[in-house]
Amino acid sequence: MSDLSGQVALVTGAMGGIGQAITAALRTKGATVVTTDRSGSDMDGDLTDAAFCDGLPARVAQAHGRLDILCNNAGIITRGKITEASDDDLARSLAVNVEAPFRLCRAAIPIMAAQGKGAIVNTASCWGVHPGPNHPIYIMTKAAVASLTQCLGRDHAHQGIRVNAVCPNEVDTPMLRTGFATRGLDPATAIADLDASVPLGRIAQPQDIADVVAFLVSDAARYMCGALVEVNGGKPVT
Repeated sequence: MSDLSGQVALVTGAMGGIGQAITAALRTKGATVVTTDRSGSDMDGDLTDAAFCDGLPARVAQAHGRLDILCNNAGIITRGKITEASDDDLARSLAVNVEAPFRLCRAAIPIMAAQGKGAIVNTASCWGVHPGPNHPIYIMTKAAVASLTQCLGRDHAHQGIRVNAVCPNEVDTPMLRTGFATRGLDPATAIADLDASVPLGRIAQPQDIADVVAFLVSDAARYMCGALVEVNGGKPVT
């Protein structure tokens, strides 16, 4: 896979399971990675804060001289039927899953265009491409990310900016395990049940997703624009 030495990357949701794996994968390839999350990151902040999102790409570019890669990885999952959803559920999911990537892309693209190239990878979801049951807010927001990716991939390819998305199915992360525990399920048993439902024999580990992201931002994916890359172990959304 192509070397990323000399490139500067910004990763959101960097303290989560997938975010940590993406950060490690990009650093292994030689990139300088700036992380952001609510706490414990290089640039802590709240992605529901419009001003924070609007200014973040410029802060990275000012600190490191450039911005080559943006990974819009942060996201939240709201479960349950629409009749069970609150206004706060909707507002927060839209803010984190849709508005933050929109603002970060809008701010990063001019910086990348001035450099003559750049790569953006959004974390969408298989569920945003093939809707499943009882997650309407999550699915709606991830569908928006998928559509945004396709639009920007086409609109900015002529500037040397490639915009693609990785679309995972279930991934073994703390967020997934916490979700099981919140619903009164034993996480280990629930993960084992999910493993049995996947043709490859297991759900994804964060590294499985991170390796695809590292590919998409590299020159090995130089002819990919607006792609929605499903990383699902062969399991359809059911």
